[in-house]
Amino acid sequence: MKLDILAIGAHPDDVELGCGGTLAKEINNGKKVGILDLTKGELGTRGTDETRRVEADAAKNILGVAIRENLGIADGFFLNDKENQLKIVEIIRKYQPDVILSNAPYDRHPDHGKGSDLVNTAIFLSGLPKIENGLPAWRPKKHFHYIQWLPLEPHFVLDITGFIDVKVDACLAYKTQFFDPNSDEPQTPISSKNFTDSIRYRAYDLGRLIGTEAGEGFISRSYIGVNNLDSLL
Repeated sequence: MKLDILAIGAHPDDVELGCGGTLAKEINNGKKVGILDLTKGELGTRGTDETRRVEADAAKNILGVAIRENLGIADGFFLNDKENQLKIVEIIRKYQPDVILSNAPYDRHPDHGKGSDLVNTAIFLSGLPKIENGLPAWRPKKHFHYIQWLPLEPHFVLDITGFIDVKVDACLAYKTQFFDPNSDEPQTPISSKNFTDSIRYRAYDLGRLIGTEAGEGFISRSYIGVNNLDSLL
């Protein structure tokens, strides 16, 4: 199956929080989208790797993505090394996405920055024919980083008007991770009501800044080219 877009996250829920609205909009526009989780999120304070798996599957169905895979590499301890690079190269070549979206270049959680660098390296390696794994070399046309905990300055903001509810529903599929007044699990920075509310108000603020209802910001490691000024909002 060839994908138009592959969204990659260090943990289950990274993709939903960072670019869930974008994925929902692109799927609505007929694009074929997949998600790759690098880890099972097994070191998370709340829930278990099994509950995260069930929640990730529910979020997949809410967004309507075509495929979701999990590499099962070590949460918290993974490295940008040959073993992990080749695992991602295999996925990239398997699905041949034109666009890859991945973690923020740096963030509060060190796995986000590490995941960003790991994916960026794997994208380059995937395009080298002399790396042989039985699949043809493939390098996506574009690689962008979604924004997570830290309010990094985006290089562009994508309008997600009409898709904020789908984004929020996909995020809240992770019931063990976010605000639940009846939960007796330890509190974390993302389990507060403020954080849950921030999913909407951060998207609304980005939308305000570009003159739309809601938006999601992205960062690019390379220049962004446009064909003409009409391609801008």
